[in-house]
Amino acid sequence: MELITEAVNGLNLTSSDSSLNKKNRIQVSNTKKPLFFYVNLAKRYMQQYNDVELSALGMAIATVVTIAEILKSNGLAFEKRVMTSTIDMREETGGRPVQKAKIEIFLCKTEKFDELITATTEDAADEDQAELGR
Repeated sequence: MELITEAVNGLNLTSSDSSLNKKNRIQVSNTKKPLFFYVNLAKRYMQQYNDVELSALGMAIATVVTIAEILKSNGLAFEKRVMTSTIDMREETGGRPVQKAKIEIFLCKTEKFDELITATTEDAADEDQAELGR
């Protein structure tokens, strides 16, 4: 027990610690926003922070997995870590606790990320110009 206490006391926790400062975390809901809203948001977070954490509870887990797979299959990201757990939640005020599944997927951008993002941006601009020319 003393070793654990010493290890915890020895941790250097600062506000710039990326595990505490969750600026690059996206908490996904399967009811609030469309799938590609989250895909595009994850791309922007990876541009800014080089990595992103996708997090979801319960029924939204399938949405998070789909987002991660889209980013990976397009060569934009690779999986750094996946964590699963259960948490106790109350369905309503005063209600009994219910366990919910939780997933956290940590993605990092690939070496080709910036190149691929630039190419898709240029393609979209070309399509816009073609559309205006009609």
